[in-house]
Amino acid sequence: MSESTMKRHMGLRTSRAISNTAIHILLIVISVVWLIPFVCIVLQSFRVEGTGPVGYIIPKQWGLDNYSRLFETDFPRWYLNTFIAALVTAVFQTIIVLCMSYTLSRFRFKMRRPLMRIMLILGMFPGMLSMIILYRVLKDLGMTQANAVPGLILVYIASSGMGYYVSKGFFDTIPMSLDEAARVDGATRAQVLYKIILPLSKPIVIYTILTAFMGPWGDYVFARYISFGTSAGKNVAVGLYDWLNKDQISKNYTMFCSGGVLVAVPVTVLFMCLQRYYVEGVTGGAVKG
Repeated sequence: MSESTMKRHMGLRTSRAISNTAIHILLIVISVVWLIPFVCIVLQSFRVEGTGPVGYIIPKQWGLDNYSRLFETDFPRWYLNTFIAALVTAVFQTIIVLCMSYTLSRFRFKMRRPLMRIMLILGMFPGMLSMIILYRVLKDLGMTQANAVPGLILVYIASSGMGYYVSKGFFDTIPMSLDEAARVDGATRAQVLYKIILPLSKPIVIYTILTAFMGPWGDYVFARYISFGTSAGKNVAVGLYDWLNKDQISKNYTMFCSGGVLVAVPVTVLFMCLQRYYVEGVTGGAVKG
């Protein structure tokens, strides 16, 4: 190898090392910025020398008083409301999305492409445009305020089919020959879906369950809109935010922080455990449309 070639290789290695170092430094900075708010909330949740906002982060006295006080409030009811809404929505939304995705991926019918385009266009409109009429309908059905949880579940599930595109893209990567072989052996369409397609689609199934669960779990805008005026129908996002108004923040700020930790930890642990499947579902569903 000539001297000029060696110098060129060394220059490429040096530039690659510099670029990798810069990228890692940038990622570390972004991670620190992203984690600082959560770390502050966790630290404040253990502060017991005062219940209001303070000008320092690290507590002077540590304890679990804020967590124990949570169970003397309506927080357990809010948590249960949120869990029920998220769990029921995750089950039904996953079933609807997977069935719709399988249908659009495997069946060929006259209005298939126009239907896909219409659902894609409708999904681009913000949900806030329909909030007024949805509230009117739910109020007439008695699904607001104290009965807001069934109303939220109904709204969350109603348009589930329009979220087909990621799952459909994943199903498109599975060879049609598997379906044809199963059909030749006498399997029905439902058996093909449940016994062949879904076992091969674990990443996209878990992805769909996670996204369906996370939507209701963190919803604030619509939940507040239909559960106003009563604590019985609130979810955790609405209930915790109400503790930050000027009348309650001085006595509930640290309790708000502890509630935020309890809400975030289970979802964070679940996501970290299933992250591999989540990423595989997103990347797999982006291969074909």
